[in-house]
Amino acid sequence: MKKIVSILSWILLAPLYYSMVKEVKGRENIPKRNFILASNHSSHLDWFINGYFCTPRRFTFIGQVDKMTGSTAFWRDRLYDYSEVVPMNRKDPESRKQALAEAAERLKRGSILIIYPEGTRTRDGQLHEFKPGVARLHLETGAPILPVALKGTYELMPPGGKLKIKKIVTVTVGKPLDFEKERSIAAELDKNSDEYRKLCLNIAKKAEDNMQELLSS
Repeated sequence: MKKIVSILSWILLAPLYYSMVKEVKGRENIPKRNFILASNHSSHLDWFINGYFCTPRRFTFIGQVDKMTGSTAFWRDRLYDYSEVVPMNRKDPESRKQALAEAAERLKRGSILIIYPEGTRTRDGQLHEFKPGVARLHLETGAPILPVALKGTYELMPPGGKLKIKKIVTVTVGKPLDFEKERSIAAELDKNSDEYRKLCLNIAKKAEDNMQELLSS
């Protein structure tokens, strides 16, 4: 997202953000440098809250393009272009690969990246398995993974549900995760090898366990 867009969002969307968010814990854990914001995903509100949480700094998302069609898809694409969202067709392996490569480039250029390692919104309000993409991005860029747990967004707007405006959302920021040892090992591996994939799965599982702890606290 262009810096000017982030600043305008910070100013204009503040009333809506503060009408839903009652508390932010662990703000001191936010790195001075850029990072991979890894969050649980239970509502469309997560995009808005995590995005506003990053303002007025420069940040970007990975956004799906495999659901909407017609005019809805047209306006989504215009919004993605304006906000510099990285598009991903989750059903297309090549699109997933290109999206991760572009996201890595954005991180290398200093942007914050917001990612939902579960891959989609939970339908039952529970945390689900983290996919390895978040680990690949960490290994390729060295950007720390910042776990951000959202509680309350599912109650305000679950998948298929109607929006409610209540001040019940809690944002808990965990300590940045830096897998330095794993990065050293990964540097010696072929990125297409089984060993590299296992390393990514191991990191993703550790990040998932960390998120579960935050949600349970």
